[in-house]
Amino acid sequence: MSDAQNDPILIWGSGAIGGILGAYFARAGHAVHMVDIVEDHVVAMRSGLRIEGPVEEFTQALTADTPDTLTGTFRRVILAVKAHHTAGAMEMLMPHLAADGFVVSAQNGLNERVIADKIGAERTMGCFVNYGADWLEPGRILYGNRAAVALGELDGSMTDRLRDMHALFSLVEPDAVATDNIWGYLWGKLGYGALLFATALTPDSMSDAMDPAATRPVYARLGQEVMQLAAAEGVTPLGFNGFDPEGFLTGDPARIKTALDTMVGHNRKTAKTHSGIYRDLAVRKRKTEVDAQVGVLVDIGRTHGVATPALELLCTLIHDIEDGREVQSTELLLRLLPLCS
Repeated sequence: MSDAQNDPILIWGSGAIGGILGAYFARAGHAVHMVDIVEDHVVAMRSGLRIEGPVEEFTQALTADTPDTLTGTFRRVILAVKAHHTAGAMEMLMPHLAADGFVVSAQNGLNERVIADKIGAERTMGCFVNYGADWLEPGRILYGNRAAVALGELDGSMTDRLRDMHALFSLVEPDAVATDNIWGYLWGKLGYGALLFATALTPDSMSDAMDPAATRPVYARLGQEVMQLAAAEGVTPLGFNGFDPEGFLTGDPARIKTALDTMVGHNRKTAKTHSGIYRDLAVRKRKTEVDAQVGVLVDIGRTHGVATPALELLCTLIHDIEDGREVQSTELLLRLLPLCS
């Protein structure tokens, strides 16, 4: 085994994203140490984490601990917790970060900002992951489909550590990209993510919720609001798996139709039929990432004086479901229509 393979990778958060990364890295011979707060999951991973689904099926035994039992320091750390748990996870992992170590944010949202506030931008690497995965139960993760993956330094530089991490992530996604515009990917994902939050207002699959012509103005407006915020931030968002940043920004009906048709088609080909947001609401009955992904956009809009009425109402409706005031239904999606026509 090479020196690089012997340099252990700490993966903090061993759910859908982190679990797949760890299983693939370890199977390729890399030293991996998993951390998760669910003790039953930690115990199961030690015997073997089962990766299931149409992409590939295998079982990989992993070194694993809870935060309370973890010891040692690590140079390479991948953070793969839910966005709203980022700050808390950073407080727990920082004692385990080597003096020359860095953290890669394999999450949804702008968590790189939170991480950089804790340890500095020079010790933070951005990461964009769009493959479909679900945590099923302790020791079992569904790998639903391959999709875009990108990594990049926050300042756009191309470094040795970026090349190292890109090679690792390419074990999971052979078409993974090392980019000088990671913020472009992250803002593109924020636009796409806003659309997925809207699908989670309903009990329907991502494709079935996004397909009907009657509610497509909702998705068009949400995408436009996010892209307007990216423009205000001076970021050039990048498209992926059908999402067309320029089409949503300009409100071009033909381009938005093509984008939504492509996204619907992409999501019809995955074993992961519903978003992780839907699973949090309907299956796991827990808080979603709405404040860390959508709420943060509303806050950014206020700093720039950019109105975000659709994003604000979307936040409210997700909170209503979380708190039991509403149940998932197409009617909730329709409530957004008057703001989006």
